[in-house]
Amino acid sequence: MVRNILLWGIVMAMLSVLFGAFGAHALKTILRPDQLQIFETGVRYQMMHALALIGFALYADAQLSLGMEQKQIRWVARLFMVGIFLFSGSLYGLVLLANYSIGLSRILGPITPLGGFCLMLGWAAWARMVFIHKVDK
Repeated sequence: MVRNILLWGIVMAMLSVLFGAFGAHALKTILRPDQLQIFETGVRYQMMHALALIGFALYADAQLSLGMEQKQIRWVARLFMVGIFLFSGSLYGLVLLANYSIGLSRILGPITPLGGFCLMLGWAAWARMVFIHKVDK
């Protein structure tokens, strides 16, 4: 399980670099500056939370040996992953599909804050784990 969390973090980080390069080179001439800024926000949050997943995997690996339940670890990882997909994914969709479907923004627009809320819940769940599982060595 921890290995999968680590792999997801690495893949999300790699994709954020790919999307960032795509935005900086291919989209720079196509998008308006405000659209490019929205796309870059998606890339930035994806990278931050990919690194959070990597750090969390390392934390979780150490905690499993101390008796932490896998269920708690899964919840944090799922919240981060869902948050990345909803937050960054909706921003990518809003920008890339803006010229093709006006109605799509009505669907994707409300998804972005839901993704942000999942990211916040992921951080809160991790903080709860740290607070509850004090280990005196």
